[in-house]
Amino acid sequence: MMSNKNKVVIIMAASSGIGAATAAMLAQQGAKLSLAARRLDRLQEIQAQYPEAEIELFKADVTNEDEVQAVIDGTVAKFGRIDVLFNNAGIMPVNKLNQVAQNEWQQMLDINVKGVLNGIGSALPIMRKQQSGHVITTSSVLGYEVLPGYAAYSGTKYAVRAIMEGLRQEEHQNNIKTTVIAPGTVKTELFNSINNEKIRNELKDAQKLPGAEMTGLDPEEIAQAVAFVIDTPANMAVNEMVIRPTGQTV
Repeated sequence: MMSNKNKVVIIMAASSGIGAATAAMLAQQGAKLSLAARRLDRLQEIQAQYPEAEIELFKADVTNEDEVQAVIDGTVAKFGRIDVLFNNAGIMPVNKLNQVAQNEWQQMLDINVKGVLNGIGSALPIMRKQQSGHVITTSSVLGYEVLPGYAAYSGTKYAVRAIMEGLRQEEHQNNIKTTVIAPGTVKTELFNSINNEKIRNELKDAQKLPGAEMTGLDPEEIAQAVAFVIDTPANMAVNEMVIRPTGQTV
């Protein structure tokens, strides 16, 4: 039985997929939640499903430092502390490098990398003051290997691992834990961020990456992993967790 009751958890990009599934699971476990996303109406739907839960909502874009800081400040004002920050925002446009998709590259850097840094930069002063905290960030199996067409995306996810390992080394003495969650194929709206229509339709139809012999995991299955790492004792840190469908080879 999870003991995440009364844990104060911020979930960035909580409006769908892994973020929404994690919000639902933690609400049922009695956590105190700050949910942030650009789509406030989606967050309101989650809040309405769990009327007994303590849930604060924030309209925020992870690329906007001020909006991310407002989530952190609002959470501290409401709950008095931050136990967990879950950096979950990400996009996955797929294109080969010869397409020179400058706009896609910039968006991925802004959301997948700078969005993570904005979250860390805003929450870290609070966690250092508390001498406790836990930063969780969503990476990908493609943060461990590269496939044709995914080079730029993989680059951002390798960067996430580097940033999180640096955070671990810099802040472990302050009792700040770090976890990288690296999913394989998950049935989420991530495929919608692919601008190349042919590739988008192929992947959405199959719900799998090249090399996957079976369909993706449900977001709730990744949420279970997130809830598990949050529930670990203060002296235990699960720094990296790779979660694939059993039949996926990538």
